[in-house]
Amino acid sequence: MIISQYFVFFIIFSFLGWVWETIYCTARERHFSSRGFLFGPVCPIYGCSVVVGMMIFRQIYAASGSMPLWEVFIICAVGSAFAEYVTSYCLEKRFHARWWDYSSMPLNLHGRICLPVTICFGIAGTLLVHFVIPVLGTMQVTVEPLVYEAAALVLMGAFGADFALTQASLSTLLERIEALDREFTERGETVYEAISSTPQQMEIRKNNFEIEMHERACALAGELSARQRSVVNRISRFRPALPERHEFKAGDRLKEALRELKNR
Repeated sequence: MIISQYFVFFIIFSFLGWVWETIYCTARERHFSSRGFLFGPVCPIYGCSVVVGMMIFRQIYAASGSMPLWEVFIICAVGSAFAEYVTSYCLEKRFHARWWDYSSMPLNLHGRICLPVTICFGIAGTLLVHFVIPVLGTMQVTVEPLVYEAAALVLMGAFGADFALTQASLSTLLERIEALDREFTERGETVYEAISSTPQQMEIRKNNFEIEMHERACALAGELSARQRSVVNRISRFRPALPERHEFKAGDRLKEALRELKNR
């Protein structure tokens, strides 16, 4: 029963995290911006963080009865930084892409975490621990166990289907982007070698190559499904397929092509 309860809370806070990020990014970018790694309206990092926090603080309060606010803040801030860094690292390793990038923020670590955001999450976590988690503890006692189990089964099926669909679609999409990135890199090296031997044609060949890359990116953009376009727009930065060589940023060019298609 306890697993069902925690899974329901995981989905609830994953959804609330998605709502928060979507509202914030929509207001900042001045157009609707769905957030998260999955197709569905959930950001699992929020759900995981809250559920882990519930389990940790339940044990702490059971043992000591109370805890100073500053200690709660430190635990929440450090925990959120760890969750963000590990999630960003794992997603980039798996999909060669980042869904958020703090490189332009002060006091950031590899663009995965930064102090201002960590402080904000620490404050949010402290508020959750003192005002929200006690209410959830009451709900765990008052709501019938069968309700949690039925809800967990339904939500687990929906979440599993969403995860499988996203995984399959993302893998196919990013394989095509990496293939295009490799092609751009290999063709680009050939073009630059030719340019170095005939400097008088440098500007013409560079322009022709840029036009060709743009056309290929537009062609790929036109072939994407609505879900795949949504995924590309959610990604903050792509990692090039061949980072040790020329970087032609096929993923970023694809995002530009999608914006052009949207504005037509």
